[in-house]
Amino acid sequence: MGVTPLREFEPSPDWQRLRASLMLEGEPDRVPLVELIVDQGVKGAFLGRPIAGPADEVDFWYQAGYDYISLCPGYTVLAPGWEPKEGWRRSQVASAYGDGRQEVGWGVEGAGLITSWQDFEQYPWPSLDSVDWSFFQYCMDPKNLPPGMKVIGRAGDIFTHTWGLMGFETFSFALVENPELVAAMFQRIGEFIYSIFVREVELDTAGVIMGLWYSDDIAYTGGLMCSPAVLREHLFPWMKKIGDLARQIGGAYLYHSDGDLWQVMDDLAACGINALHPIEPKGMDAEEVKRREGHRFCLCGNIEVDRLSRGTPQEIDAMVRDRIQRLAPGGGYCVGSSNTVPYYVPLENYVAMQNAAFRYGVK
Repeated sequence: MGVTPLREFEPSPDWQRLRASLMLEGEPDRVPLVELIVDQGVKGAFLGRPIAGPADEVDFWYQAGYDYISLCPGYTVLAPGWEPKEGWRRSQVASAYGDGRQEVGWGVEGAGLITSWQDFEQYPWPSLDSVDWSFFQYCMDPKNLPPGMKVIGRAGDIFTHTWGLMGFETFSFALVENPELVAAMFQRIGEFIYSIFVREVELDTAGVIMGLWYSDDIAYTGGLMCSPAVLREHLFPWMKKIGDLARQIGGAYLYHSDGDLWQVMDDLAACGINALHPIEPKGMDAEEVKRREGHRFCLCGNIEVDRLSRGTPQEIDAMVRDRIQRLAPGGGYCVGSSNTVPYYVPLENYVAMQNAAFRYGVK
């Protein structure tokens, strides 16, 4: 079984093409493709085989037309066997792959795992020893990568894990009633996530990593999830440390957050971020972001996931063409979804996005 016959292009990876876009170094020969996460079902359907190991993972990113492998070591901050006080919210949802069903867990709204100092002290916090580095170590060997490809190392969710472990309501009240606990949560989780990025860089003895990607949703489509002051005190200092690490290796620094980020654009620039992802259409108008912030940030994504999921391949083709025409001139744009490529995006629509990027993105 081979790569989907829907693909109309032949891979031609060049990590310097992607770097030129991310670092605002001019208009590359072709608009690159960028994605934070592609669902495993989509990957397997595209390749015609399941992702059984790191070689399959590398092959997917190559065959799908990317210039890099988006790579995150295996870790979790959720202690096995621990359950929130109000329980997890889980539901069965429709999937375009496998048996057509998939279980999804949702963030805890009320009381999470850590609602008091006693919970904080008793919680079995993760360490680097609990992280699975097998895929990452495989990709650190240049012999395991196709010519022209490099790696973007990922990790994230200091803010999301903080409120997720506490429960969003508990977190919100604690910002006023128990700010010391909130600060301790950010500190503990920030140290862990930052240590992952440090280890990623330490494992890269052959210059394989071309950038670092921090992901953490801080906004809804209508604005930030909390006061900018909270982010400035507890989150952005960690994001700046990651940015300093990216500069230390001469790499690009990408940031993913959904929603409306206008209130903190200056803060994101101060963290050293080079590229914003995914420019959610309902949260920010990409053309306005390009006009006002295109001198500071590369724009990545903006291909609406709802259209990717429910539209036709022809509609996807037209949308990608429009985004390239409006956002790519002069450089500083990469084609990709407005979030991630989830389990409900049909294969033909995903491939239509890839085909269109190759068809219309040539300089």
